[in-house]
Amino acid sequence: GMFVLGLPYAILHGGYLGLFLIIFAAVVCCYTGKILIACLYEENEDGEIVRVRDSYVDIANACCAPRFPTLGGRVVNVAQIIELVMTCILYVVVSGNLMYNSFPNLPVSQKSWSIIATAVLLPCAFLKNLKAVSKFSLLCTLAHFVINILVIAYCLSRARDWAWDKVKFYIDVKKFPISIGIIVFSYTSQIFLPSLEGNMQNPKEFHCMMNWTHIAACILKGLFALVAYLTWADETKEVITDNLPSTIRAVVNIFLVAKALLSYPLPFFAAVEVLERSLFQDGNRAFFPNCYGGDGRLKSWGLTLRCALVVFTLLMAIY
Repeated sequence: GMFVLGLPYAILHGGYLGLFLIIFAAVVCCYTGKILIACLYEENEDGEIVRVRDSYVDIANACCAPRFPTLGGRVVNVAQIIELVMTCILYVVVSGNLMYNSFPNLPVSQKSWSIIATAVLLPCAFLKNLKAVSKFSLLCTLAHFVINILVIAYCLSRARDWAWDKVKFYIDVKKFPISIGIIVFSYTSQIFLPSLEGNMQNPKEFHCMMNWTHIAACILKGLFALVAYLTWADETKEVITDNLPSTIRAVVNIFLVAKALLSYPLPFFAAVEVLERSLFQDGNRAFFPNCYGGDGRLKSWGLTLRCALVVFTLLMAIY
């Protein structure tokens, strides 16, 4: 995600222990992701493992049963919606900020750039399934690879000046929590896993997918963080692209805007799924009538509510 660009700053305050944390966080997130999905399954009367739950809400309700059968689900629902919507707002803010800083001579304010970004994001309201979202996520990944390649290429061009002696074996207790926050938050896939596993063509490959993606993420994040820190050492800034020369930084910022816009559909779709399931599709417990017709198509008022959610993220970003 976007927070990978803050990893060199985490090495500034964490040294070699920061690198260890990148590995440790990958192991923990991989393990907890697997046991999270395991909680969706139960053994039936025939001894077969079957999926009996679909989401965090179902797991929370199972944990709180029988005394509070719905309390856990409601608490988790609220927490999920807050996290996902706030993530969407963050991407709108980042897009507006990056465009404003990339083109300071244009008579366009940061708020206006945010409005333009939201106009581009409005078609997200028409997303039907995770397969459509995954195409945006793939493009997002490609944009991120371009950013990483540009940053690493510049760092390698200065390899002779790398400051190996600046990487610390000790930690500053007051500043080390900064490293923990950046590193842990760079692994943020957990909230999407139930939906992701449920949409896989072969869910039996989930464990294999978790292993290889976390190994790849761990290696790439560790190398990126170390190489970038060695290049700028104590001058490493919170977002590593701010260390780049102005010409390269402008190009990188444009790719960052593309990445932020392409990152938006995943948390938006996840938030829509949570809202629709809890408010419009939860059987007799739903607060409102089903937003889908008999043919499975989204009703016009349901589409309007999706558009309203996109506009809401814009208003929050502006204010």
